[in-house]
Amino acid sequence: MVGPDYTWAVATNHKNAAVVCHLLTEAFGFLAYDASAVARRSAIKQDEKDATMQVNAYLSFNGNCAEAFQFYEKTLGGTIEFLMTHGEAPGAEELPAGWRNMVMHARLAAGGQVLLGSDSPPDDYEKPQGITVSLQVDSAAEAERIFDAFADGGTVSMPMEQTFWAERFGMVTDRFGTPWMINFEGNAGA
Repeated sequence: MVGPDYTWAVATNHKNAAVVCHLLTEAFGFLAYDASAVARRSAIKQDEKDATMQVNAYLSFNGNCAEAFQFYEKTLGGTIEFLMTHGEAPGAEELPAGWRNMVMHARLAAGGQVLLGSDSPPDDYEKPQGITVSLQVDSAAEAERIFDAFADGGTVSMPMEQTFWAERFGMVTDRFGTPWMINFEGNAGA
């Protein structure tokens, strides 16, 4: 059992973040708080100090976060800088066995950017709605390569093609359920 000296920050896009924090506090005996709310307050304070801000996508998965991040690492030419399962965290012995292999937090660095993610709690996964991860790439060939990799086992919503703003642009939802827009502006946007 984790002792009361531990404090955990819970970063979640789940609509019931406060409930998740309460359950963690009750189940493991440590103080849990909604890091999203704290981060919003901190961001405002930082902005007041003219600090730079970085906005990162945090993706939720239905039990396949590790597989998705390995795929993104290979496809985007990045590096998984951190990946921890719930089974590797303090108090893991208190979790249901099926939950221990689920990813608590993953961080991928690629192209000077960071992509974050985790597996959603059991029975709480919701498909992404109203968001799309946008990739701006340096060449038409790179746009085609990434698009084709994401389309393999995924769903194309707009084929890769020339548009009035880009030499190459396409929209696809990969096999893990993440929607993407791949864009190479080239000379079309000039």
